[in-house]
Amino acid sequence: MNDDLFSHLHAPYRAYALLSASERIQWIRQDRWIHYSRAEQVLNRLSDLLTYPARDRMPCLLLFGPTGMGKTRIVQKFLREHRSGFDDVTGRTRLPVVAVQMPPAPSERDLYEELLVSMGAVLPAHQGVTTLRQRTRITARQLEVRMLVIDEIHSILAGTFREQRIVLNAIRFLANDLRIPLVCVGTHEAKQALMTDQQLADRFEAWELPPWQDDPALLQLLASFAAILPLRRASELRDPKIRNRVLVLTEGVTVRICRLLEAAAIQAIEKEHELINLQMLTDDLTTETLVSISDRRSRRTN
Repeated sequence: MNDDLFSHLHAPYRAYALLSASERIQWIRQDRWIHYSRAEQVLNRLSDLLTYPARDRMPCLLLFGPTGMGKTRIVQKFLREHRSGFDDVTGRTRLPVVAVQMPPAPSERDLYEELLVSMGAVLPAHQGVTTLRQRTRITARQLEVRMLVIDEIHSILAGTFREQRIVLNAIRFLANDLRIPLVCVGTHEAKQALMTDQQLADRFEAWELPPWQDDPALLQLLASFAAILPLRRASELRDPKIRNRVLVLTEGVTVRICRLLEAAAIQAIEKEHELINLQMLTDDLTTETLVSISDRRSRRTN
């Protein structure tokens, strides 16, 4: 392939621009990782925590922000980079990171069961909470777990105050007993959830993912999209007017930005424009999956 052909795309993605329209649309609709500075900073911090030597009070991290800011995607990216592995020499499986989602109705039993399932263990039938706790600790040590990640930590607020304290005590106990870092992920309510246990909250370093603003970070994000979307002409995503329009349509929410640009790219292919420009970013392009109920009401009344 001529290196100058589709030079607006990163080299590994230029071949996709040669595909048919239907193939390119299918490619756009697939999940993929988009590099941007905020996410890389969080990933680097998680990698740093994973290398911490065991000590009595391990450092912990709270990753929080509005729904749709890509918190779970960052965690999934980290998990893909630290999968379980089998050691041929020792004949043992190692699982560096265990990740679970906080059960919708928080309970100590449900937490242990989620952890055991994530570690690939067979759940024992009719076992008490004490047995499940012991089984969780033993399994984590056997797999040499070095980090515990709990997503949707704000769900703990769905329980009573007593239930919240029991679950937080269980989490703190595991972190202390296994001497591993704890990473909690959730909305702004996640801070409120952790503050109910001051001993646990004092260990956490808080990292926020706020909505995007018109700054160099947003420019980098849009440039990343422009360099991988398989359009045959260079899009105008660096234009300040486009950045402003994207923020108006998405309120700076990461998932909305991604879906908006994907929808614009598909329209560019279908209409044979082969680029994204300001004229394409209309209200009609913003589907109901991108706009909150309050936004739609506001648009109807304006």
